[in-house]
Amino acid sequence: MLAVSTNCINRLIEHAVGDLTVTAEAGMKLADLQEILAKAGQFLPIDPSHSQQATLGGIIANADAGSLRHRYRGVRDLLLGISFVRSDGKIAKAGGRVVKNVAGYDLMKLFSGSYGTLGIISQVTFRVYPLPESSGTVLLTGETNALSQATQILLSSALTPTAVDLLSPKLAEKLDLGKQAGLAVRFQGIAESVKQQSARLLEVGEKLGLQGSNFSGSDENLLWQRLSEIINDSANNSTITCKIGLRPSAAATAISGELPVQEAVIHAGSGLGMLRFESATAEMLLLSRRVCEAKGGFLTVLTGPIELKQKLDVWGYNGSAIDLIRKIKHQFDPDNILSPNRFVGGI
Repeated sequence: MLAVSTNCINRLIEHAVGDLTVTAEAGMKLADLQEILAKAGQFLPIDPSHSQQATLGGIIANADAGSLRHRYRGVRDLLLGISFVRSDGKIAKAGGRVVKNVAGYDLMKLFSGSYGTLGIISQVTFRVYPLPESSGTVLLTGETNALSQATQILLSSALTPTAVDLLSPKLAEKLDLGKQAGLAVRFQGIAESVKQQSARLLEVGEKLGLQGSNFSGSDENLLWQRLSEIINDSANNSTITCKIGLRPSAAATAISGELPVQEAVIHAGSGLGMLRFESATAEMLLLSRRVCEAKGGFLTVLTGPIELKQKLDVWGYNGSAIDLIRKIKHQFDPDNILSPNRFVGGI
């Protein structure tokens, strides 16, 4: 087995400020790119796990967009172009460096969430956005039914949050936000708009009997930083982290008791989220998977002890798309030399 690292291909290739696009090598860290973009008043709207260490290629391979996907959608939607090394050593390209491009239009989207099974990503082009003038976060905590109502009212309203995350009671407690489930909603844009939208959501929460609070400045940044650090903390050898998906309408009840989990965050608009167990048996994970599947979703084990992973299928997918996925894999990598057996279905 040969391990290939892209850490040393980490240069900025082009930042087209006027076109709101940036091209960089896949080994560049997101944090370094954000520093460069900030000098021009722009940013890449992605907040993945371990954002200080994450590389652009790794973010694409894991399809790890984070909470900002509510406003800016997923990694695949921000990706405009890609260069990659094929399994035969040849370099291929798809997409381009402009927003409106039809060259190999959909090919690069296959790489989002492919876990290195289709090719070695070498260069990427993203769409970027202007940095918001102001930012503020509203936190609502309380009973599950009231939180669910607040979420539905928010999502069906004219309000335009950039992030809408449901927090499990245990996660809220670790964030020193009380012992009940929470709803963290981030607004960004013109200062007056952020103020008005925050006030409107606080009014909704008050009518539903929820406790409300406002975060801004360094307090707001610390809140979102701690949330990410806690839910993605896998320093303990027994810790298990999982990516889940379910119907958005079922998110509030799922994290408030139906899932046997300690910490959980679910992006309310998409139903995607993360679970974290200090320790868990294979039976607990399979139970959690059944809960997610019953709500139209999935559960994938991301990190955990090897002996635990050997007791279950970490992907847990046996759907009708397996044959299509195998055909795509064979087209890109007929000899199965790129991350073999790493993907769903043992691909």
